[in-house]
Amino acid sequence: MKIKKLIILIVIVLLLIGGGIAFMVVSLKPVSKNTSEVTFEVAPNTSKIDIVKNLKSAGLIKNEFAALVYVFFNSNLNLQAGSYKINKANSTQEIIGQIADGRIIDIIPTVEVTFVEGKRLVDYANLISNNFGIEYNEFIEKCADKEFLQELINNYWFIDESILNEDIYYPLEGYLAPDTYEFYQNSSPEQIIVKMLNNLDKKLAPLKSDIEKSGKSAHEILTIASIAEKEAINEPDRKKVSQVIYKRLELGMALGMDVTSYYGVNKDMKEVITYADLIAENPYNTRNSDFKGLPVGSICNPSLESIKAAIYPSDTEYVYFIADIDTGKVFFFNTYDEFKNKKTDLGL
Repeated sequence: MKIKKLIILIVIVLLLIGGGIAFMVVSLKPVSKNTSEVTFEVAPNTSKIDIVKNLKSAGLIKNEFAALVYVFFNSNLNLQAGSYKINKANSTQEIIGQIADGRIIDIIPTVEVTFVEGKRLVDYANLISNNFGIEYNEFIEKCADKEFLQELINNYWFIDESILNEDIYYPLEGYLAPDTYEFYQNSSPEQIIVKMLNNLDKKLAPLKSDIEKSGKSAHEILTIASIAEKEAINEPDRKKVSQVIYKRLELGMALGMDVTSYYGVNKDMKEVITYADLIAENPYNTRNSDFKGLPVGSICNPSLESIKAAIYPSDTEYVYFIADIDTGKVFFFNTYDEFKNKKTDLGL
């Protein structure tokens, strides 16, 4: 009886192995008999997993899983960046081999660009316009393209329908991760945006669980972070600013943050702000006494430090603060009288 069970087990194992081999053979075959060539680009520092995903998205391989198995069982393969002409009649092994050998069309020049934290999307658009063959308005329009935005909502866990709000000035404000990047010089607006979003995804991934536990959406966390970024210049103060925001939301008070007033009237912090600006009605100006809650979206692209400050605010009970833009010093208070007296001392 035991021998019979053993034979059955061996047969099952052999069938599974045979089925797995058959699956791999079929899955690694060419997607077409058509010998037409398709241009496929591998950006610098793209992971093997992302290269395989992109090959599948481009319709150049049959099965993503089978291709990943092949790549990781051939761990010595070094997939190289570049622009490739790939024949659709080639097998997955041949295509991977071409990329591993670096058989590119030509060497595409790259450009290194640093996006400074705390800057607005319009500042990034100007920087992109100065470094690529992309017009300022072309980039701005891509950031507002509804079809493109819906794709992003579908592809990234931290992006939701909030960015489709008609009141938002720039839907992707706050989502373009500040950092130094290397791009191909012929990169499109979409490629630049996706690379920056992928970077934000990597930065937020370790924080995902805590964001979900915070009671705030990722959109709200980024909005709080963007305010903390503009109001304070160091981690302790940014955590306290975030705490004040949470406290005021809890109390049903207007946030009363000057930095939101600047953004609401499309002014840079170095520009003169008027009383009319401070009381203006718009979806960002929390200085307007009738405004309650958070702005409709971020007012800049915050640093990871500010994002963490928004997730982990300080354990304090401040309700008021005064930020000295010139010195970077921030003063925090529990009561309105303390706040008022300090304003008098500072001549504000």
